[in-house]
Amino acid sequence: MTANFDEMTLESIWNEIDAKLKEKREPYKDMNTTYSINLTGEDGGQFGLKFLDGHAETIFGTPDESDCALSMSVKDFKKLLAGNLNSAASYMMGKLKIKGNLGLALKLENLLKQYSF
Repeated sequence: MTANFDEMTLESIWNEIDAKLKEKREPYKDMNTTYSINLTGEDGGQFGLKFLDGHAETIFGTPDESDCALSMSVKDFKKLLAGNLNSAASYMMGKLKIKGNLGLALKLENLLKQYSF
């Protein structure tokens, strides 16, 4: 099932991400990384993803600490989840702002591509 993100609230999208990550753990089994994600625009907010010892946690709000902080519009985030946004190109165009390890940001995009949202 592919979600229609335009009709979903961010809370619904994050619940969907959480469910998919818990359903399929293999892609992040060796990751120990926390992401802080600031989404701007209508329905925006602070979120996080924490991968630790084969477990994933979605965070509503800002994580206490993060290895990589991303900032983008809600619209671009929905495109990223749908597989219609290249994070490297978005970074170069200024649509995606990254603090911390750029490689971790690219790793997140590759991880999300392994799920169908």
